[in-house]
Amino acid sequence: MRFIHAADIHLDSPLHGLSAYADAPADMLRNATREAFAKLVSIGIDEQVDFMVIAGDLYDGTWRDHNTGIFFCREMGRLRRAGIPVYVLYGNHDAESEMTSQLRLPDNVHTFSTKKPQTFLIDSLKVALHGHSFKDKAVTTNLVTAYPPPVDGYFNIGVLHTALEGASMHASYAPCTVAELHAREYRYWALGHVHEFAMWEEASTIVFPGNLQGRNIRETGRRGAVIVNVSDAEEVSVERLFIDVLRWESVTVDASELDTLDEVARAAGRALEALVERAERPVPHAVRVTITGTTKAHGELFAHAAQLRAEVLAQIAAISHDRLWLEKVKVATQPMPRELPKSNGADALTDLHGLLIEAESDPEFLAMLKERLITLATQAPSELQKSVPELECVRDGDLARLVSEVRSGLIAQLADAE
Repeated sequence: MRFIHAADIHLDSPLHGLSAYADAPADMLRNATREAFAKLVSIGIDEQVDFMVIAGDLYDGTWRDHNTGIFFCREMGRLRRAGIPVYVLYGNHDAESEMTSQLRLPDNVHTFSTKKPQTFLIDSLKVALHGHSFKDKAVTTNLVTAYPPPVDGYFNIGVLHTALEGASMHASYAPCTVAELHAREYRYWALGHVHEFAMWEEASTIVFPGNLQGRNIRETGRRGAVIVNVSDAEEVSVERLFIDVLRWESVTVDASELDTLDEVARAAGRALEALVERAERPVPHAVRVTITGTTKAHGELFAHAAQLRAEVLAQIAAISHDRLWLEKVKVATQPMPRELPKSNGADALTDLHGLLIEAESDPEFLAMLKERLITLATQAPSELQKSVPELECVRDGDLARLVSEVRSGLIAQLADAE
């Protein structure tokens, strides 16, 4: 027996971070989640799997129109014609959708009840699937305790949308522990909600497949689902399926040994070229480049951030303009240590340095700075907010970090000019 386990598909969820990019692949960004899901269905048909499990967040909240549901029905129709049933559990984002239950699904699609745990039996395979869909967005109770005991003589699969011990950055919905899952004595747990792949193998095989398609720079690396093979002796093996159609990556460039902006840009180009070359398949990449290290170029990078971005874009254009897009260039360098002039407080540069250090821990100054900048940070055009990353510090209320970043770059630039 073999089946596909997917979760967190978020159909028609927008991909964020490339809208300001002149050559951004608009169609790909708009349709990425659909294309990834269609690829998943095709794999299921080609591999002749026995069934498919979707462990929550099929949708991404309230639909803008019925096209999202119509697309899902069309893909389910493809599986129906191939004789493949689908078992869908609704998660927190599905619970947000007012249209989740308004379209009649093909008869090969079985949805778990929102009222209590429900069991579906596939008698021909001796498989029992147990699941409890979210009724409301914020389900904070432990659902596992109400799941039924395993069905004797069947391969038992638990389907659950959960934060699992709260060990993720996601909201702690339907919290439970790994030990509790093992204690139910199911052979496999098909989990959803956490967007990173994870697996535990003891009494049960417990799997988060991760989300199907990365949607922003916080979801880097390969994305997809899993295909699960079960032997006649109920031995379980899990194979990852990488089917994302656009991949988010983060590249770090150490500028410690680099002295100029031009050298930094060229180093970024080499790192990006290596990223493209080691990709196992020709999937497009959206990349954040972070410049780190203690470097002589710190002041120049700080003063000419727009020029640095343009230089990195030029490197990308020469490498692979149709497979590589820039999400952001982030400067996280530090200036070289230097002895500031000592002149009993009379030197303007020394005074400025001291004042800025004091400002980092002055609550009144930081509050005043936030008051002055918060309107700009929240109401500025999106193009400005994307091109001035420091505004994120203001929105997050981290004004001390903002002052620190400005201080090191400003002092380095002024000292170099002097």
